[in-house]
Amino acid sequence: MSGFPGAVGVSQLCVYAGGGSPHLHTASTEGYVVLRGGGTLSTLGGDGPGEHPLEPGTVLWFTPGTVHRLVNPGDDLEILVVMQNAGLPEAGDAVLTFPADVLADPEAYARAAAAPRTEEEAARRRDLAVEGFEALRERVRREGPSAMKDLYEAAARLVAPRVEGWRGIWEERVLAQARRTAAHLDALAAGDSSHLTESSVTRAAPPERRFGMCGRLRAWDWTS
Repeated sequence: MSGFPGAVGVSQLCVYAGGGSPHLHTASTEGYVVLRGGGTLSTLGGDGPGEHPLEPGTVLWFTPGTVHRLVNPGDDLEILVVMQNAGLPEAGDAVLTFPADVLADPEAYARAAAAPRTEEEAARRRDLAVEGFEALRERVRREGPSAMKDLYEAAARLVAPRVEGWRGIWEERVLAQARRTAAHLDALAAGDSSHLTESSVTRAAPPERRFGMCGRLRAWDWTS
């Protein structure tokens, strides 16, 4: 199956009632397109704390290092998620905002961050991340964005062992698409249209929903 345009990932997210697990991405920008319902995106980052209203038609995105938490006051908030660097988030690009003692212990973090199999497990993981998020937000309000430094350093330590594997994913998916476009431009500049004869349509079957960080997630895998 050919990769989705721009080497991005696409998923359909039905946000948990009450809200999702706050986390950040270490290498990827994430975008939201709100499909239905309403709520708020709470953020912490280099620009301080933020509260961003969500309603149908809202489009926003946030860069690596932005801690984000979806707040869903009802049970109908549904979002189309567009994620840069398809494959990296699934390989562990996201770091949850657990309390500092959990972030400092890779084994404890791995246990707390394990993929949930039930709603109860998803709620426990979310509540632990919210605990750390609330404490961090208070620090940021008192001290400013410099209070994010400890979280960022912990996140870098946690993902460092995975980065070499991420590089291979990035080269295979992201860099390869950019190189393919470069080749197309070179061909067109030379009057060569041969790549157009390979045109095709790809249709992806809807995947099953699973318990994600922020809600029930239907994520398409473009490599299967």
